[in-house]
Amino acid sequence: MQFIEPDWPAPAGVHALVSTRAGGASRPPYASLNLGDHVGDDPAAVALNRRRLRAFLPDEPKWLVQVHGTAVAQADQLQGPVEADAAVAFMPGTVCAVLTADCLPVLFCDRGGTRVAAAHAGWRGLAAGVLEASVAAMRCDAAEVLAWLGPAIGPQAFEVGEEVREAFVRDLPAAAAAFLPGQPGKWLADIYQLARLRLARAGVREVYGGGLCTYADQARFYSYRRDGATGRMASLIWRAAP
Repeated sequence: MQFIEPDWPAPAGVHALVSTRAGGASRPPYASLNLGDHVGDDPAAVALNRRRLRAFLPDEPKWLVQVHGTAVAQADQLQGPVEADAAVAFMPGTVCAVLTADCLPVLFCDRGGTRVAAAHAGWRGLAAGVLEASVAAMRCDAAEVLAWLGPAIGPQAFEVGEEVREAFVRDLPAAAAAFLPGQPGKWLADIYQLARLRLARAGVREVYGGGLCTYADQARFYSYRRDGATGRMASLIWRAAP
């Protein structure tokens, strides 16, 4: 198995991983470490992949039923999957997790290493405020929050319609800078820039990552826009026990 570790100044005791598509049991088009149980893959292969992932974690991840919304689950209290697109944890050993394959995963912690969170930000959730909701759910000064932007579809590949641009610019005029003209009636959107703008407005001053394009890197990443039927990567964060 191959992982990506965030390059950010997280405090001691905060651990994070992003899975790649390597090292699993799934067959094409889900080859090979597909962790999504909702994409049509063989359930036995997904279960095996999740067991392999579990060996690198302190506990079972708190999987979510992601719906492109803004709900933030209290991961410490979860007994099973709930509909949410983000999770926050305050207790050591609780593993927050989101699944993506072009949407933007964002991992959070505070400077003191007392809380962590993970968010799934497709354009709908991003425009609706899932990142702001995640920061609020951490219940600390936003200036104390560190955020890391994981692998997502890059601005050269993320072509969207006018309605997507309007959804962002109507709420935050500065977001216009994150869109460049594409094909007639279309725009190329920079989801990393959009996330940075919204996090800055929420008071988050330290934002890291961005730039790993799922669409362009077929060897490492799943991409729904590129492949259609495909798997999902997991972005995970947790606090180690003291």
